[in-house]
Amino acid sequence: MAKSKKTVFFCQECGYESSKWMGQCPGCRAWNSFAEEIVSPKESAGAQKSRWETSPVKLSQVQMEEDSRTRTGIEELDRVLGGGIVAGSLVLVGGDPGIGKSTLLLQVCQRLAGQGKRVLYISGEESLRQIKMRAQRIGSFADTMELLCETNLDAIRNVMEKQKPEFAVIDSIQTMYAEEVSSAPGSVSQVREATGVLMQIAKGMGVSIFIVGHVTKDGNVAGPRVLEHMVDTVLYFEGDRHASYRILRGVKNRFGSTNEIGVFEMRTEGLVEVKNPSEFMLNGKPQGASGSVVACSMEGTRPILVEIQALVCHSNFGIPRRTAAGTDCNRVNLLMAVLEKRAGLNLSACDAYVNIAGGIRMNEPAIDLGIVLAVASSFRDIVIPDSTIAFGEVGLSGEVRAVSMPEQRVLEARKLGFETVILPKVCAPAVSKITGIRLVYVENVSEAIRQCGEKSGKK
Repeated sequence: MAKSKKTVFFCQECGYESSKWMGQCPGCRAWNSFAEEIVSPKESAGAQKSRWETSPVKLSQVQMEEDSRTRTGIEELDRVLGGGIVAGSLVLVGGDPGIGKSTLLLQVCQRLAGQGKRVLYISGEESLRQIKMRAQRIGSFADTMELLCETNLDAIRNVMEKQKPEFAVIDSIQTMYAEEVSSAPGSVSQVREATGVLMQIAKGMGVSIFIVGHVTKDGNVAGPRVLEHMVDTVLYFEGDRHASYRILRGVKNRFGSTNEIGVFEMRTEGLVEVKNPSEFMLNGKPQGASGSVVACSMEGTRPILVEIQALVCHSNFGIPRRTAAGTDCNRVNLLMAVLEKRAGLNLSACDAYVNIAGGIRMNEPAIDLGIVLAVASSFRDIVIPDSTIAFGEVGLSGEVRAVSMPEQRVLEARKLGFETVILPKVCAPAVSKITGIRLVYVENVSEAIRQCGEKSGKK
């Protein structure tokens, strides 16, 4: 007699399987994350062994070949992918609703089709007319791009085997379903099964597949965590949907670095690349205002200049309020404690608000010196010259420590017209040969504040 189907419980965060419901997942320690699913009985081990006959291969016998990459024509995306799309790769693109995931992938399809590549866009959420309306805003498309509205994985596999596309887009993974899995689309079992089928298609047929994934309220891709483990690359689209800029960040990449970011601006005709993010982030910087400092952060190999704003005022309550937007609030509290202990600033009775203008989020320690100078500038009402930039990590003893790639930071500042750079003294050997910009070396936060006070005419 055939085995009957059984009910199991899956953790929606990590995919942990249990025969009963549990309040907390033993795998990822998440609360109330178990969902009930009905699964079919697995095939016996003997039957699987008779079908699959495999043998190991010696490491010395493995042939090394360079990954063949295809450039999309969108430099910001190519940088995040590590130089282009690798043949047979499976890429997951996540982001908030309406942030531009489908628009970006439709533009990728446009560029690839313009190169003569066979592209298949599969949508499970929108009709052909809806896709056509968005495509008309972007521009004209070559005839090598085809559309398909389907959610059945078996039908999608048959179409891809018949059409043999080189690139495919699945929009979105939460709408796909396999008939042999009885649960609803978007469930843990369906998402895992759909990703497994698409991975077999990508590796078996050599098709590069982009998968669109929805995110939860915490900002993570909806579905089991195993979804991110199965794919080759995970990209997150960040930014406020009501703002004009978008940031594409790679959090996993088997074919390249995960430190690179791509910056886009949302316009009527679609997403437009921002070639110089530093200039874009510094637009609208106030002139002659205290509490405003330009700092430099590295995102992979790209230096990005950002404006750090601070507002310090006396508190009317017993407990001062500390707020940070765009950086870690705990880091700001630590730096303010350093200022009070090592620089003699009485900040214990003051409210402090720190913001990185433009809405971008930076957590690199190199912006510590910029935060320190911005807080001190607002507290003492010192105006730091607009032509001055600062970067460096601040330790608990008040020392200004070295940062990585100081040459690139200084060269970026000189390119944008800055005249003075305040940087750690230990970085002097690396940047001493750079000319055309004044370099001010500091060893601790007191010396950095004194240098800014001398430039503004205040002691």
